[in-house]
Amino acid sequence: MSRYRGSDHAWSGYLFLLPNFTGFALFVFFPVIASFLLSFCSWHIFNDPAPRWVGLANFARLMGDTKFWKYAYNTVFLMLGIPVGMMLSLALALLLNKGVRAIRLFRMVYFLPTVSAGVALLVLWIWVYNPSYGLVNYLLSKVGVSGPDWLGGSIKLGFLKSWFGFDPVCWLSKVSLMVMGLWTGVGGYNMILYLAGLQGINPELYEAADVDGANGWQKFRHITWPMLAPTTFFILIMSLIGGFQGGFQAAYVMTQGGPEGSSTTISYYIFQNLYRDSYAGYTSAIAWFLFLVVFVLTMISWRFGGKVVHHE
Repeated sequence: MSRYRGSDHAWSGYLFLLPNFTGFALFVFFPVIASFLLSFCSWHIFNDPAPRWVGLANFARLMGDTKFWKYAYNTVFLMLGIPVGMMLSLALALLLNKGVRAIRLFRMVYFLPTVSAGVALLVLWIWVYNPSYGLVNYLLSKVGVSGPDWLGGSIKLGFLKSWFGFDPVCWLSKVSLMVMGLWTGVGGYNMILYLAGLQGINPELYEAADVDGANGWQKFRHITWPMLAPTTFFILIMSLIGGFQGGFQAAYVMTQGGPEGSSTTISYYIFQNLYRDSYAGYTSAIAWFLFLVVFVLTMISWRFGGKVVHHE
């Protein structure tokens, strides 16, 4: 009977892990380390023969980059749709948690935009927002309203002039992208997570509430919402991370970052600096600054969110 040798089994396990580890090292770990080192260098990919160490100069340039802060504002503005999307996803999950006929069909229909091809949906929405023959302006024309250029127009908010000293401009591209994002994401993964959370709540809690004479709102306030707190907290964290990193695809396909940079987000600015202007060092500095912001906000959310989230 052969003697058992644990080391042989260990090496067999390492061999099975080797392909995945190699892919991770080549396409994730080493590129991340390289981008971190490049953030301290000045390197124009086509004009400079090699990266040149400049220390914190890229980050100092970033602090004074008015374009970056404008695009950071655009990114945060688009993230205002996060709480609206979360509320709509929860409302939809509550509706789809009912025991009605063909409920699985309804769940599939609402989830369909999330799994559809991204670029195809963006092109579809370009047609929807078209100022001449788009669906939105067509419906507005039926009620006697002349629709604007949703992706290229703006509205001056003259009633706020007394506050700011000038007429603030509301770029319709931001609002249009937010509406499109809500349509795409409301029935998506957040709805699935809320639906899973609802189905994990003990039915005996609702039965006890019925015995006590609680109405629908009281059951939602004192049972459903507190029991969904961990799910809501997780969705909020992931939405914040995705919000800071998102916006590239819609800006690239639908608006090219315009008009006048009103729909350019941080991720699209990173793309412009690297693939259009070829500044690898400065682009890496922007990416790492974004990582730092996301990391700090996530840690703050975990620090204070844990005090209000209670697990069953």
